[in-house]
Amino acid sequence: MYGHLNRSSATSSMVSTTAKSKATAKDSSSEDSNMRTPIDWQKSSETIPYPDLSKVKDLWVKVSLKGNRTYLYDGSKIIYTMYSSGGVYQKDAKTGKMKSATPTGTFYVQAERGDSFFNQELGEGANYYVSWLNHGEYLFHSVPTKADGSYNLKEAAKLGKSTGSHGCIRLSVPDAKWMEQNLPEGTKVVIADN
Repeated sequence: MYGHLNRSSATSSMVSTTAKSKATAKDSSSEDSNMRTPIDWQKSSETIPYPDLSKVKDLWVKVSLKGNRTYLYDGSKIIYTMYSSGGVYQKDAKTGKMKSATPTGTFYVQAERGDSFFNQELGEGANYYVSWLNHGEYLFHSVPTKADGSYNLKEAAKLGKSTGSHGCIRLSVPDAKWMEQNLPEGTKVVIADN
């Protein structure tokens, strides 16, 4: 758990929500020449402008934890792809299987959002956040920042390549800023373990 609120262990217990999400070959094959290479956490993930949400009729977000991507959809069409990094995988004590620190399932963007936060307990923060679970506990946000506000370069280098968070979804700085400023409250968010 990583959100901007320092919660007691009683309120920050892991949510055991799961969902059967259909992985589509379309997700991984949709990345074309618009994706910025190499990955740069200081720039937008695509080289084209962000979508104009006033023209989007059925906006929803899908996060592929193993694919390290966040997809913005209009219905069944991907309209923008972001490099992302979700929660680290650890062995589940009950099942013995590897499980992400990021809850999977269907959630909805919540009201909590802002320009920055810092979690004293973890000694990390981030910029440009939007909550999608437990009102500030699980967020979309930028790559992490240190206590002095500078970006953690070691963690930033993982963006789009591997997991690294305590449960939130990390994005590039511009992508996180766009999400914080544009993603409407109530937008469906599907987190898939694929």
